[in-house]
Amino acid sequence: MSLTPELLLHGYSIGIFPMAEHRDDPALFWVDPKFRGVFPLDGFHISRSLARRIRKCGFTISINRDFAGVVDGCADRADTWINAELRDLYQQLHLAGRAHSLEVWDEDTLVGGVYGVALGAAFFGESMFSRRKDASKIALAYLIDRLRQTGFRLFDTQFLTAHLASLGAIEISRTQYRVELEEAINASADFEAELSQSAEGVIQRITQTS
Repeated sequence: MSLTPELLLHGYSIGIFPMAEHRDDPALFWVDPKFRGVFPLDGFHISRSLARRIRKCGFTISINRDFAGVVDGCADRADTWINAELRDLYQQLHLAGRAHSLEVWDEDTLVGGVYGVALGAAFFGESMFSRRKDASKIALAYLIDRLRQTGFRLFDTQFLTAHLASLGAIEISRTQYRVELEEAINASADFEAELSQSAEGVIQRITQTS
């Protein structure tokens, strides 16, 4: 199928999302999992070692500084569902203010990040990557802190992996997901709001709610 940005957003709004079998497959298909992975915004598990890593890593965090670089980083693996059409669609959504990235930098080198689509107060996490130890975990910590501070109600991870579960993600039924989705997309949030996201502030806020 050939998608438009508008049709892609409509899919998210009714609880489905597109994938390709692999990067070289031009065909896309809609996915509607029976059980959905979500990240409770007050449930991120931050270990002492991760908190120490956030404090001392020396990484810089940004948002929407290199959206294309984050998508390419996520696709830079042996097995990926991000084909050329999806990459282009996400870029169009980003230019329209509907898709966002959070980047982790080691000086001027992009070493990790996460990106997703925002609709109302729902954030649909698409993928993340890491080129340094714990860079994706650090990206998730900063992302969840930003989502909490800017009014988001739902952080959709699509599927529950062992890695995400270890950080606090859970699985809910399709029925429950759609109830939470409807509530979230009819609310408002501002991903790009100006925030002070110091390492210590992020750790304190997450620790107080987890």
